[in-house]
Amino acid sequence: MPPDTVARRDDAVLVVVDEQERLVAAMDRREQVLAASARLVRVAALVGMPIVVTRQYPKGLGDTDPVLLEALRRAQSEGASVSVVDKVAFDCFGDVGFVEELAHLERRQILIAGMETHICITQTSLAGIREGFGVHVVADACCSRDDASHAIALERMRGAGAVVTVAESIMYELVGEAATDEFRELLKIVKE
Repeated sequence: MPPDTVARRDDAVLVVVDEQERLVAAMDRREQVLAASARLVRVAALVGMPIVVTRQYPKGLGDTDPVLLEALRRAQSEGASVSVVDKVAFDCFGDVGFVEELAHLERRQILIAGMETHICITQTSLAGIREGFGVHVVADACCSRDDASHAIALERMRGAGAVVTVAESIMYELVGEAATDEFRELLKIVKE
């Protein structure tokens, strides 16, 4: 069966993986990834899509990066559903709390942003595909310590059936049409 290639706000959840202070510091393209992830969070809030944030071993890697935390706080203040799951498994599906949160949300698409592309993002994407989820990997909202690992991981996930896309494509898909208040807000987010 071909993957569900269009993000649907009524069936998707934004999953932001391990964008934590100490991990962010070691990444290539960290500023761009944080900015793209923050925009995704804002659009998820705009369209009423839930957000799940994971933190890999926060004792060692720290809290979620302040740039993303600010976007998440803003999303919550606008009524967005934001859940935080602490984990030690690289594959988010290897954590019971994550699996339970997805089951609670009753959505079948996951839109994935985060770190690192070739480790946690790949393992989570492959597990999501195995579990029957439509998986969309937001390439410009993901990164690795080096661009070669990032690129190879994107190829691997695409080959396994994930949709590899970019933040702006996802944001426009979620909003869906122009001449609406949501679209006007989207334009403000894109232009920032």
